[in-house]
Amino acid sequence: MRNGLNHGGRGLRSARLAVTGIFFLNGFAIASWFVRIPAVQERLGLGEGLLGVALLGAALGAIVAMPATGWLVSRFGSRPVVGVAALLLFAALLLPALAPSLALLTLALVMFGASNGALDVSMNAHGVAVEKRYGRPILSSFHAAFSLGGLAGSALGGLIASRGADVFPHFLAVGGAAALAAIPLYAALLPAGADASGLGEAGEAGGPAFAWPTRAIMGLGIVSFCVLLGEGAMADWSAVYLEGTLGTGPGLAAAGYATFSLAMFAGRLVGDRLNSRFGPATLVRSGGALAAVGLGISLAVAHPFAALVGFAGAGLGFSIVFPVALSAAGRSREMPSGQAIAAVSSAGYFGFLVGPPLIGFLAEFAGLGGALYVVVALSATIALLARTVERKGKEAP
Repeated sequence: MRNGLNHGGRGLRSARLAVTGIFFLNGFAIASWFVRIPAVQERLGLGEGLLGVALLGAALGAIVAMPATGWLVSRFGSRPVVGVAALLLFAALLLPALAPSLALLTLALVMFGASNGALDVSMNAHGVAVEKRYGRPILSSFHAAFSLGGLAGSALGGLIASRGADVFPHFLAVGGAAALAAIPLYAALLPAGADASGLGEAGEAGGPAFAWPTRAIMGLGIVSFCVLLGEGAMADWSAVYLEGTLGTGPGLAAAGYATFSLAMFAGRLVGDRLNSRFGPATLVRSGGALAAVGLGISLAVAHPFAALVGFAGAGLGFSIVFPVALSAAGRSREMPSGQAIAAVSSAGYFGFLVGPPLIGFLAEFAGLGGALYVVVALSATIALLARTVERKGKEAP
């Protein structure tokens, strides 16, 4: 259905721009946190293992929030959930900067993770609703905006960190500006009825909010788990690896995630075009291999420049995998598309959130460089499972 729900062409374009903006703000906000993790770690005197415990709080918060968010999106539509979750995320950004102890930092990250998980699920659901009305793949462009936001947030955060600024005023400025920018974006989103229960596509209305995933959807979930675990590891540990393991300054340490985000952005910017030309399986197979080889070699060399090259290779390799997996889920004939996308998204974000604390625990025994080889192994797994994203389901309208 092209330009459905009586939402005219101009309104649909405005909705696409609004979703793009929400993705950008989400990337900007969480990248601002990622690049200041070393400062929070130093202020509280935490080792890598204890930092991993604190990061686990974000995972737990999201794990609790995501199923509830899926139900809320099904019941009320993604639009209002996006609005509330975005404001909660921008407010929760302040909490880690204020936490005076490990326990309170963990609690702060529970709240931060819950609000970020809610926004992740709801904005992807809204992005899929817009994509269906366009009648052609555009989901990768939203994820490109997220990566661009990550690049902007990490670049600004690195500049601020290099000048010795405190974390709280940095986060206060980011959260306040993001909240103000989100207001007009929210106004341009599709109506709540675009994907609310009882108002969705034929065959999906009135169905259960949750369903056990089929074997094919579970395969897509494994691919998404692997790629987003890698993304989470790069986000939370790239700066720590450069500064703590390789001995760089805080400014260059922040460049690690900036390099990764720039490569992700570049890959996602052309992702829809490459998907149409080469097919999703070839694209995912090539991406997994590039990430595994590039990151593996850079970890073996253990030099700051090699690390930046490896992070760039991982960013390019990972860039298209998750959007392609979501599109494949949306074409599934075995489950309603909304439920399939929710299942694949949850598996992916579970990897994103549990990966960083897992890396932290392993780093206590093998060192951070050794622990990051987990990402190399999972990248190779993505390449091996690339056929799960082949076009076998229903086509775009």
